[in-house]
Parts: sequence; structure tokens; C-alpha cells
Amino acid sequence: MAAGCRRAAGSGFCSSVARRRVVILAGAFRSKVIAVVRRIPPGRVATYGDVAAAAGSSRASRAVGNIMRTCRSADVPCHRVIAAGGRLGGFGGNLQLKRELLRAEGILVTGSRVKEFTTRRWTRPAPRNKAT
Repeated sequence: MAAGCRRAAGSGFCSSVARRRVVILAGAFRSKVIAVVRRIPPGRVATYGDVAAAAGSSRASRAVGNIMRTCRSADVPCHRVIAAGGRLGGFGGNLQLKRELLRAEGILVTGSRVKEFTTRRWTRPAPRNKAT
């Protein structure tokens, strides 16, 4: 939340300028999250926290969860984003579909957990050093 909105929260007032700033910042973060999720390869999973960190905001795992919950784009593999410890988390309310999509990519799911989570976990590649 923008500083202006936080200060004004007690009074129930939030300036339109501060609101616009929040929307712009949220839109920029959403774009980063979507870009990160698109890089998760088939057969691999990442946690909400992994995605948040890769998008530049390591403490925003809940925001990533909300973005994944509302993402309806077929080219964004939201099913590859899971909760901490290998738990499936949500998937727009359809965990059975999430299980099936993961299994189709060769990921074993038992109950509501990804089996062999540590070997299936994707971490973003380290940034390449530019030659000097």
C-alpha cells in the first residue's frame, strides 16, 4: 500500500493519486510474476515464495497466490506454482485439475503434495554476468 494510503487508512480516506500509485505498482509486480511463472519448465514446480523472490519481492508470496488465483491466461502455467513444502495450494478452487496437469507433466502427486518436491523444485537461473 502506498504511504499516503497507509497514513489515511484510519480516516477512511485515500487520495486518488496514492490509489493510482498502488495500482501501478501492483500491475508492475503482476507482470513480473507472470513473466517468472512462464519460465518454469514443464515437469518442475516453484513455490509462491520462490516466484515472489524471483519477481523481486521475497515477502510477497500471498500476492503471488492471489495473482495465480485470478490468472486465466492459458499461456501461463499457474498449476506449476505450489505452496511451501510441496503442498498443492489452491488452483482457482479446482485442485483435481491441478493434480491432473502436474501428473501429465510427469510430476507425482500424492494426496495434496508433490512427491519428490525437492528434486522437482525449480529455482530461477542465476543472472548471467555481462562480459566487460
